[in-house]
Amino acid sequence: MSLSPPITPPSELTSALRERGYAVLSREGFCQLVGTEAAALEALRPTWDDLAPDTYLRDGGRYRSRRHSCFIVEGEQVRQVPHRAHWQPIEYNALHGGLERWFEPVMPTVTEQPVWTRMLQTLAASCSALKGAQPWYVEAHQFRIDTTDGIGRPTPEGAHRDGVDFVAVVFIGRTGIKGGETRVFEANGPHGIRFTLSEPWSALLLDDERVIHESTPIQPLADRGHRDTLVLTFRANGFQGPK
Repeated sequence: MSLSPPITPPSELTSALRERGYAVLSREGFCQLVGTEAAALEALRPTWDDLAPDTYLRDGGRYRSRRHSCFIVEGEQVRQVPHRAHWQPIEYNALHGGLERWFEPVMPTVTEQPVWTRMLQTLAASCSALKGAQPWYVEAHQFRIDTTDGIGRPTPEGAHRDGVDFVAVVFIGRTGIKGGETRVFEANGPHGIRFTLSEPWSALLLDDERVIHESTPIQPLADRGHRDTLVLTFRANGFQGPK
């Protein structure tokens, strides 16, 4: 049985993140936050059919495709930086930490869309509402998890933090699968919540210092299926990288 997520109105986003460390916006709420029509977001969806295989999976899987690009957002200014590796320390990603992973960049057909810029601006503004106005170092990941191997793992590293300040998981869609339940837990407490994201362009926002998160594996209902997301991480004081 799939559990529906608890929906937060956009007007209560800051207070929800401050009080419990997470919030879920419906598609209507996410569009309201970004200040866009759903059709502008839908124009991005076909690009998930053109992601490159993730060749770094240390569990031997072939179930993940992705693209990755980095940006600096300061107020209304959004600047894409030269292509760089994705890197996380081992303490945040026991499976792939300490490894410089070079993925194909997010295509210009995505990053040059006005709605893309607007999305980064408004989400960064939500981060600044909680931690003060400052430059935000943003990593954008387009993910497709499929059932090529019979099972696909959205978070092969398990329940984790990302080592950033805030995370936005924007749900794009799911086709022909079961599973893929989202779970959010207090980082330093006993409480947690579980639900299934199913509405395209709904979004889960997380205070990465306060909660850990994971998504359960997916399995095909019949033939091959997949689950698509856009993950945006926001970090103060620079991108993560080897010391």
